[in-house]
Amino acid sequence: MTDTTLAPASAEASARPAVREIGIIMNGVSGRMGYRQHLVRSILAIRDQGGIELADGTKVTVKPLLVGRSEAKLADLAAKHGIEDYTTDLDAALADPRWEIYADFLVTKARASALRKAIAAGKTIYTEKPTAETVEEALELAKLAQEAGVKTGVVHDKLYLPGLQKLKRLIDSGFFGRILSVRGEFGYWVFEGDWQPAQRPSWNYRAEDGGGIIVDMFPHWNYVLENLFGDVKTVYAQAAVHIQDRWDEKGEHYTATAEDAAYGIFELEGDIVAQINSSWTVRVNRDELVEFHVDGTHGSAVVGLFGAKIQHRNATPKPVWNPDLADDHDYDADWAEVPTNDVFQNGFRQQWEEFLESYVLGTEYEFDLLSGARGVLLAEAGLQSSREGRKVELPALSLD
Repeated sequence: MTDTTLAPASAEASARPAVREIGIIMNGVSGRMGYRQHLVRSILAIRDQGGIELADGTKVTVKPLLVGRSEAKLADLAAKHGIEDYTTDLDAALADPRWEIYADFLVTKARASALRKAIAAGKTIYTEKPTAETVEEALELAKLAQEAGVKTGVVHDKLYLPGLQKLKRLIDSGFFGRILSVRGEFGYWVFEGDWQPAQRPSWNYRAEDGGGIIVDMFPHWNYVLENLFGDVKTVYAQAAVHIQDRWDEKGEHYTATAEDAAYGIFELEGDIVAQINSSWTVRVNRDELVEFHVDGTHGSAVVGLFGAKIQHRNATPKPVWNPDLADDHDYDADWAEVPTNDVFQNGFRQQWEEFLESYVLGTEYEFDLLSGARGVLLAEAGLQSSREGRKVELPALSLD
């Protein structure tokens, strides 16, 4: 074989992108969210497509290590999805340099201690929220990570919903003019568990186990509000345990001690008022399980998980209140659908890809443990507001 025939092969080899495999400890993948969204629809989806290619040509592939309490469950998951590595020994996993990232999908009560271990081991952190049970502990974790030089990321999945990405585009384009208010409705009916199994775990309804819709949802509302509209300045919330009698996964009765509904009013910077109802005791009469109605001086929008519709001020009808006459105007027809001009992938996977790219390239990542602590702060303030029956101001959080 001559030098001439060898040259093209050598050039082709040098043009191939460098491949970097990242080992990821995945703790809590036997749970619903950890399994479906983070393992199957994110990490395994990235693995099965051969990784992700960065702008500099680097190919990043992923290798998961499943961690949990039940070796039998882990073995079943590993066999089902062609995963080589699993263990019940978190300490050993954290001590192994093959695994660079620690990902946490545990129940809230178990999260902070595991994150503390991972930070001490120098692992990069990617975690579900809330990051801790109290804002003091959440802020402490953020400070520990900063002191250890550990990169962190917190799941902000709602920002990646197609509907909210369409809303972000409307905001950035100036469609609304000056935004006045935001009204959100989230929730659905969760069965009590007696005559139909509940579709949420029973611990969600026990305060002693870290349950409650405020702890679950207010961290979401914090990052949605602050990233789309403005920082939350105050909160007034009313929590309610509407249904006290529930039945657990074994069919045994228990008394709910955590709120199953919360009604919140949030003052945002820029004099924007947001009102969001969160409930597991509401029967849905809306297009999607979550909807946000945004009103501005120039236009309004209603967005959900996927859909978005708008009404410009030039197309706004002029209703007149008259309770003596039936109103046959079709108000729904006054709204126009926002076209789906982009291809939206699973939001959990999209954020995972962005975090992995930030990790490999060493860039700043805004959705960090400090951002997670602000979500815990809002939840804590919401619970305080409900207990004390008053509006609560939110202090600024800092790592200093």
